[in-house]
Formats: sequence, C-alpha cells, structure tokens
Amino acid sequence: MSESNSNSDSSNDNIVDQNRLSDYQWEAEANERSEAIQNIINQRMNAHVNRIIRQPIPPPRRRRRNIERNREEGHNQLYNDYFMNPVYPEELFRRRFRMRKHLFMRIVNALSANDRFFQQRAGGNGRPSFSPLQRCTAALRVLAYGTSTDSVDEYLRMSDTAVRDSLKSFVEGVINCFGNEYLRRPNPQDLGRLLHMGQARGFPGMLGSIDCMHWEWKNCPTAWAGQYAGRSSKPTIILEAVASYDLWIWHAFFGTPGSLNDINVLQRSPLFNDVLEESAPAVSFAVNGTEYHMGYYLADGIYPGWATFVKTISAPQIQKHKLFAARQESCRKDVERAFGVLQARFAFVKRPCLLWDPASMGKVLMACIIMHNMIVEDERETYLNYENIIAEFKEDNPTSASDDPYEYHRLGRSPQERFVEIHGEIRDRATHIALKNDLVEHIWQNFRN
Repeated sequence: MSESNSNSDSSNDNIVDQNRLSDYQWEAEANERSEAIQNIINQRMNAHVNRIIRQPIPPPRRRRRNIERNREEGHNQLYNDYFMNPVYPEELFRRRFRMRKHLFMRIVNALSANDRFFQQRAGGNGRPSFSPLQRCTAALRVLAYGTSTDSVDEYLRMSDTAVRDSLKSFVEGVINCFGNEYLRRPNPQDLGRLLHMGQARGFPGMLGSIDCMHWEWKNCPTAWAGQYAGRSSKPTIILEAVASYDLWIWHAFFGTPGSLNDINVLQRSPLFNDVLEESAPAVSFAVNGTEYHMGYYLADGIYPGWATFVKTISAPQIQKHKLFAARQESCRKDVERAFGVLQARFAFVKRPCLLWDPASMGKVLMACIIMHNMIVEDERETYLNYENIIAEFKEDNPTSASDDPYEYHRLGRSPQERFVEIHGEIRDRATHIALKNDLVEHIWQNFRN
C-alpha cells in the first residue's frame, strides 16, 4: 500500500514538472513572437517615417513633343491661294472668310498695328513666328465653321495651342479696335436712316425691333446647370439685341442666365440708359396727327406695354387690326433675321459653346457681332441705296433727328426728379395704347390698298 502511494506521488510530481516546463516554453515562444512582431512594426514605422521625412525624388521631366510643321510653308500656301496671284476667286474668298478681301485686310492691318501678338517677329533661334495672315485666318476659320482649334493644322501648319491663343487674341483685338465704332448707339445720321426706313414701312418713329436669343452652353458647370437651364432643359445664356432692316445690330446685352425670360432680361438691360441720362439724340415724329417725342421698338407679346414698345394685336377680328398685325409681325422679324444671319456667318455661335466661362463666351459673341456689323456696312449698298435714303430723309424731315440731346425742359426739377419723370414716361401705358391706336389708323389709311 505504501509502495503504490509513493509511485502515485512520483507520477504526480513528474506531471507537475512537465506542466511547468511547457508553461515556460509557451512563455518563451510567446515572448519571441511578440518581439518578432514588434520588430516588424518598428521596421514598418521607420520606413514610413523615412518616406515622409525624406525629400521625394521628382520623376524625370517629360519634354513636350515637338512636331516640325514648317510654318513658313503654311504662310506661303495661304498667301499663294488668296493674295498673290490667287488660285481662288473673290466669291470663294467671301464664302470662306465670310467677308470681302479688303475688309479682312483692314482687320489684319488694324490688329498688326495695335497688338504685338499679331506682329511677326523672330524667336530666340532666329526663326520668324506665325504671320498675321496665319493667325487671323486660323481664328476666323474656327469662328466661321465652328470647328475645333486643330482643324486648320494641316493647311496653316499651326498647333492646337497656337490656334487657341490666336483666337483669344483675335477676339480681344477686334473688340478693342472696332468696338467703339461698330457697337455704338445710333447717332443723328443713323437715326435719319432708321426713321426714314421705318416711315416707309408704315411705322414712323421706329428704331428697330427687339428680341432675345439663347446660346447653349455645353460645358456649363454642374453646380450652375439649374440656374442656366431654361425651358429647353439645357444650360443657355441669353443675348438681347435690337436690329434694324439692314440687319445692323444696334444693341447687344449678353450674360443673363437662360432660366430668365425676356422681361427679366429687360429689367437688367442698359437699353434705355442713354434716354434716362438725357444723352440720346432727340426724336420727333407725328402719327395720325399726334406728335410724339420718343422712339419705339417693335416687340413680341411678352414685352410690357410701355411707350417705347409697339406690340402686335393677338387674334385680330377686323380688317384694320389684321392689316396692322401683319405689318407689325413682318417688320418685327428683322431681329430674327439678324440672329439667323449671325449664326449662319459664324457657326461657332450657332453650335453649343465649348468654352468654360461666360466672360469668354461674351467676348466671342461681341467680336462676332462687330464683324457682322462691319460686313453689313461693307455690303448693304448691294441691297439698299443709303445715300439716297439719307438725302430723301433730310428733304422730307429736316428736324426729326438733331444733334441736340434728348432733354426734358422742366424748370426747377432736380436730376433725381427728372430721372423719375423720364422713367415714368418710358413706362407710360396710356402713351403705349394711344401710339398703337394711331399706328393702326396710319397703316390702314396708307397701306390698305
């Protein structure tokens, strides 16, 4: 019995010793594993810190690819095709450049004289830069055809960047050189032609027709899309314009979002600023025995009933009203024709705009309007004899348009009171109704046969 107890005690001691040994081994292995993990963490942390602290090595600079386009060949090709013993006749030049050759050369010479960018100079390697003909032709082709800036590379030997820079400088140069002359308000001589033509068409005192055009903005930022999207659900920017019978655009106001209507645009427009400032030439005319002293514009039905707007008669019932509505709607189409001709001449304005900011869009549009007016001035003798019109108008109406400013002779009135008074006369609805009734009678008496 004692021997069996001693054997069991010895076996228990062996088991306890083995358990203690296994515990020591486990602890040692655990310590080794923790030390190994800690070393790995330290190495990773040190490597990460070293990457942050250490100055990064910049990648090798990638040089821009240079393509030898032989720009001199592009200038010689253009010069031989259109200017020196031209291959293409004048009518093809007019079709492709949208204007006559002498008018195009007038623009080129003005830009070369006033903008250093268009002056041909030698570069650092002694090689001449692009010629003024190349730069102006590239910019005009992009505006006329509405194509991308690399579409003239094969013909003019100009890269996409060079054409883009030429377009930007061309637009700004046209505005700076010709904006004051071809974006002017009508002077007394212009008013003579406008009033004479309006009287011949049955609307004495008419200064033109007014309307708005939407230009789609393809690259409008998404954050602005709701503000610029109108009834077409596409972002657009509005142009308000006044045009006359010869398609000259006398007033252009661009930049309002496409979600607005014509009345909202009119509230922001500077159309009547010269009248409010008493700096507009005086206008006097008589209709049906009534004397009026403020010109007016033909407008569609959305415009308000002001003394400066004459609208059509919706759903006319009697022959007198039908005749007036027909003539008013036909004459009001002058501004629609001007928009159509402007977009036909410069497809860049007709297609959705790929520019990124409204300011650049406005510069492009104003430059196109300036060149449009230059073309009208250069070619309108082909469909209107303006010298005879001026002579006839001066004989028939020697005092209708004078150099004196449009003044209100109100004694004892302050400038603020005169401003409010003129503002009220522009928006006078009673004058609007009386003028419209007098025009109905005038057209019925003179054009019913």
